[in-house]
Formats: sequence, C-alpha cells, structure tokens
Amino acid sequence: MSEFAIELKGLEKTYRGVRRQPEKQALKGVDLTVPRGAVFGLLGPNGAGKSTLINILAGLVTKTAGQVTIWGFDQDRNPRQSRAAIGVMPQELNLDPFFTPRGALEVQAGLYGVPKSLRRSDDILAMVGLTDKADAYARSLSGGMRRRLLLGKALVHHPHVLVLDEPTAGVDIELRQMLWANVRKLNRNGMTIILTTHYLEEAQEMCDEIAIVDQGQVVARDSTANLLGRLDARSMVILPETPIRDLPPDVDGVEAQLRADGALVLRYRSRQTSADQVLSAVRRAGITIRDVRTEEADLEDVFLALTRSHADNRT
Repeated sequence: MSEFAIELKGLEKTYRGVRRQPEKQALKGVDLTVPRGAVFGLLGPNGAGKSTLINILAGLVTKTAGQVTIWGFDQDRNPRQSRAAIGVMPQELNLDPFFTPRGALEVQAGLYGVPKSLRRSDDILAMVGLTDKADAYARSLSGGMRRRLLLGKALVHHPHVLVLDEPTAGVDIELRQMLWANVRKLNRNGMTIILTTHYLEEAQEMCDEIAIVDQGQVVARDSTANLLGRLDARSMVILPETPIRDLPPDVDGVEAQLRADGALVLRYRSRQTSADQVLSAVRRAGITIRDVRTEEADLEDVFLALTRSHADNRT
C-alpha cells in the first residue's frame, strides 16, 4: 500500500473553446503527492486551477491527461474504489431544499452503496451540530447550517480522504471553530484532510504541508515551516516615545511605514541588513524608542512572493 493518500502524475486539463472563446489549459502537468494522515493545504489565486483539480479528484471533471491515484486506487482502472475513498465538501451550497438533513444523509449514503446497517446519519448530525434540525427542510436552514450539512454529506461513506473547498468562506466565528474542531478530530482518527482556503492564517495554523498552485502549475510544495523559512523577511515594529510626523531617512534595504496607531514598521531582509543597523538608523533619526519587537514573515508573504515570482518568470 502506498504511503500517499493522493498521487498525481502529469495531470492535465484543457477546456475546449466555446463560441469563439479559445481553449483554456487549466492544469499543466501537475505532479503532486499528499501523505496519508496529513492536513494538506492547496492554495492559489483565483483561476489557478484548484477547483479543476478538486473536481477531477471527485470524479466530476474528466482529466485530459495524466494519472490520478486515490488511496492506492488508480482512477482509470478502479474508478469506483477511488471515488469511494474520497469525500468532498464543496464550496457551493448545492442542497435539495425539499430534503431534511437526515433524509439528505440517507440518500447520499444510498448513492454510495452504504448498507443501512452501516449508516450513521444521526452520529454525523450530532457531530456537525444539526441534531435539532434533523427533520427540518433544508430550505429552512441558515447558510451556516447548510455548510454543516455539506460536511455531513461528505462523510456518509466513511472516506479515507476529505476535501474541504473553501469551507469557512462567509461563515461566522462559532461555525469556523466548530468546523476546525471536527477537522482536527477526524484527522486524529486517521483521515487525510485536503484544504483550500483564502484565509491564509487558517492554512498556516491547520496545515502540516502546503502546495501553492498558480496558472495550472505547482509553484511550491513543502512543509508549512519550510515554506515560511524560505523568506528571510523581518519586520521591526517600534513604538516611539513621542509621535513621529516624518519617516526616518531611507536606509538601503529597509522599507519604512507609519501605522495609524503611531507605530513605526521597518521591513528588511536579515541576510542583507542586521537588526542593529536598523536600530542605528532609527537612533540617527532622533527617534526615542519606548518599545520594540520583531515579526517574521507569515504565509501571506510567502504566497505573494511565490506567485509574483512565477508570474514574473512567465513575462
């Protein structure tokens, strides 16, 4: 049995042109592996190819070329087994308004061929916090409750891999916390999680490893810690003793910004400029320091740097 939950080799997808529209190559030879038991982030700007990739994994879009293996099952040779190994919580709230949550889970389980004796609809409803809405029509559920139901539907067939496509887009803090608590519990029980999100702080907190996709290609794939370590960007945040009206004179390799709260932010690269040089420049500007702290790059910095670099290389 492979050590990977997902293996993609040379994955390509080209959409045919329609009505004078040129064809579009959404995926360009993607090679990617997702380890079993990981919480894996799949990040990228809009139009990068993430949704196409997810829809291919879910069996909703036919690939143009390449190989897809899910939990050891080749998608071409064993389509039924590979499809049964994965559950997808889509971004769109695509629910039948005339089904109750319990009914929706039962129908979904039937579509996957789960015997009635092995169905656990009530347990799933309890896990996603919908027990008291089990017999209400889906059309009466709030947006947050519908997202919970989508998560429940993705779990009815006991998948080994769970894909969460923008699961917290537009939801409140309570639902977000509930969702992440469930994700952590599922992962502790051995489920592999693949997450796409525009909230980079979520990916930084939740994911063991991350792949960044841009223009149909994987431009980076590494552990979250290693990705953060790729940038040597630092920020020194200085709280002056008295308010500053003008920024200090330019220093090579240092970018200065004055925040609305009066703090002075000095951005620099540690390989080019030392913290002592930055502090010396501040003192030469006649600024008395009341407090100072440093901040390292976060995932948003890495994301922007990698996608910008990829775009520059194409021009």
